[in-house]
Amino acid sequence: MKLLLRISNSVSTAEKTLAIILLGLMILLSFLQVVLRNIFSTGILWVDPLLRNFVLWIAFLGASLATHNEKNINVDIFSRFLPERGRHFVKTVIYVFAAVVSFFLLKASITFLLDEYASETILFTIGELNILSWWMQLIVPIGFGMMLFRFLLFALQYFIKAVFPQTTKVVS
Repeated sequence: MKLLLRISNSVSTAEKTLAIILLGLMILLSFLQVVLRNIFSTGILWVDPLLRNFVLWIAFLGASLATHNEKNINVDIFSRFLPERGRHFVKTVIYVFAAVVSFFLLKASITFLLDEYASETILFTIGELNILSWWMQLIVPIGFGMMLFRFLLFALQYFIKAVFPQTTKVVS
């Protein structure tokens, strides 16, 4: 369990770093595009589609980070009235359900990505480099996969807490 938590924390650090880099690039490229359009009456053709795809990447990185921090959407009005063990069982069920939903979204996103890969659609071109659409959409299955992993990890954690509540007290 500790290994899985360490993996999740390490991936979280990488996700934060990538999100910060992408956001910084978005700000710089947007500013450059505004300056080029307003002052020089020109622009860079590939910047706009790149920025749209960076938004997609940041959204999935943010969703994965929110899941890591247990900041996903949560309605817990009934669990407030349950004892601690009952809350852990409820959270286990919720996270298992979220994992099942994430699994099906992961499966669908892989199918979508494979279709995009097969079609070889060019999203935009930078010089001689053709940027294929599936490169930019790779974040969708990665994001759902990370959320699935984290939902399963939380389900396991809360299940262990529910089944094996700590019976030892810390002596001060």
